[in-house]
Amino acid sequence: MIKKGIALIMALAMLSVLFTACTIRNGSAASSGPAVQMNNTNFKQSSITIKKDQMLNLVDDVNIEHIITNGTWQGTTQVHEKKAGAPSVSKTFHGNDSSSVGPFTTAGTFQLYCTIHQGMNLTVKVQ
Repeated sequence: MIKKGIALIMALAMLSVLFTACTIRNGSAASSGPAVQMNNTNFKQSSITIKKDQMLNLVDDVNIEHIITNGTWQGTTQVHEKKAGAPSVSKTFHGNDSSSVGPFTTAGTFQLYCTIHQGMNLTVKVQ
């Protein structure tokens, strides 16, 4: 009788682990904050204001590659610069995909840009 009870408890424990594992989600695939869309050669909006500790979801709406990182275009020159307090951003988009960056844990103004498309800048204001 005791052996059957132990076997039942073990079976229920294994079932519980199985159900828990099935509910784990990939956090980077889901939108976890405000979103900014990208088109062929630009961000659809050049600036966004978000709250401290939020993530920012970048969405590539077209079948065009983008490489987004910290910094900005200044004319025809890329200035790769990660300001103090900014999350490190280095994301490659292959088209029709999205990814979250952050969290932005420090208030301030931060710059992101596409290394492929000249002038493709995004200003992220964190309050």
